[in-house]
Amino acid sequence: MNTDVDQYEPGVLRVLQSKDEIRAYYNKIAKVYDLLAERAEQPMREKGLAKLAPQPGERILEIGFGTGHCLVRIAEAVGPEGRVFGIDISDAMVEMAGKLLCEKGLADRAELARGDATQMPYVDGSLDGVFMSFTLELFDTPEIPRVLSECRRVLKPGGRLVVVALSKVGKQGFLIKAYEWTHKHFPNLMDCRPIYVQRAIEAAGFDVKEADIESMWVPVEIVLAVKP
Repeated sequence: MNTDVDQYEPGVLRVLQSKDEIRAYYNKIAKVYDLLAERAEQPMREKGLAKLAPQPGERILEIGFGTGHCLVRIAEAVGPEGRVFGIDISDAMVEMAGKLLCEKGLADRAELARGDATQMPYVDGSLDGVFMSFTLELFDTPEIPRVLSECRRVLKPGGRLVVVALSKVGKQGFLIKAYEWTHKHFPNLMDCRPIYVQRAIEAAGFDVKEADIESMWVPVEIVLAVKP
């Protein structure tokens, strides 16, 4: 496994905010998050969920679940015999997602935690799938291999990892440069940045099965990989 970040993240900006600052930011915007991001991000999340293809009876984890819409979709797919787990850094997001699951009658299939995906509270080899959408790029560059190593640890052999994230692969035009400039100079306004998704996943020891480049207003990688 290659953990030298310069091998797969050349030119990727660092994350400048502390975990406490990130938590405070998402606690602050939780109630308006869907208005800010869900409309633009939702089509990409749907493509990622299609690649994950959760099945009845499976145990699936979502990292960075936000307001909980994908948790609902996964909980519906795994059925009453399955289980969906979620970990998010924001206390407010955990509360909102929990309420949404209750409203949908799915709370008994879900287990949510407030925490950091660089050190997760799940048993080795206990999960069938892990899903992340617009989350991996929130981690600082040296943390990315730690998060992916944790994903590999908790997955069963053959378990699936799907990551949807802003990408430095694809057409890099003015919008990307403006986005990165804003992230560098105003990290409290633009907390994430494009990364090399497939490269990072391969460097973490996963076998990539599918990797698509989609376009939101910046390139987005949607990657399906499996634990060997």
